Amino acid sequence: MVTIARKIGLLGGSFNPAHEGHRDISLAALSYLGVDEVWWLVAPQNPLKSSRDMAPFAIRLAEAKRVAAHPRIRVTDLEMRFGTRYTADTLKRLQHQFRAYRFVWLMGADNLAGMNAWKDWQQIFHLVPIAVFDRPTYTYRALAALAARRFACFRAREQAARTLVTSPPPAWTFVHHRLNPISATEIRRKRKWGETGWRAAGPAAPR
Repeated sequence: MVTIARKIGLLGGSFNPAHEGHRDISLAALSYLGVDEVWWLVAPQNPLKSSRDMAPFAIRLAEAKRVAAHPRIRVTDLEMRFGTRYTADTLKRLQHQFRAYRFVWLMGADNLAGMNAWKDWQQIFHLVPIAVFDRPTYTYRALAALAARRFACFRAREQAARTLVTSPPPAWTFVHHRLNPISATEIRRKRKWGETGWRAAGPAAPR
């Protein structure tokens, strides 16, 4: 009997907070890439972001589960359990623990634009295939970025996206899909995390 490996899309981040843009990328991955599931890897703390306005991990995890709302999108605390801070280390742990699975890393074009700031970013390309999803205003910046140029010869045609997850790395593609302008940064401009939870941002109330 032939065992078919499960194909899993991995979407990492602080999810501070999770929003419809995360969900749109996940649904696009299910459709364009043909993965069986998408796992959200909610990070305890993104090394490249400040912890000052970071909501507690449990709150971010619960909010991600509420937003995901799909039987094939699985919100996980794997990075918390692994004790990993960096994507490359998390990927190694996942490949060791789930040897029969095939993984593909999912990311927005905004992340590709600055990926060269990630720890061991070139190693990530050699660990798993990568699917980059277009984001408003980032298309050209992402494709002109160092990471895209360094691995240009390994870029697969978008029409071959469904075979990406089973392709030996390095392999990546750029997916054009419905663009969602929402971002966690914009949400945080409108809402601030405080002791009482998320609240509307604005001037402090008079005392």
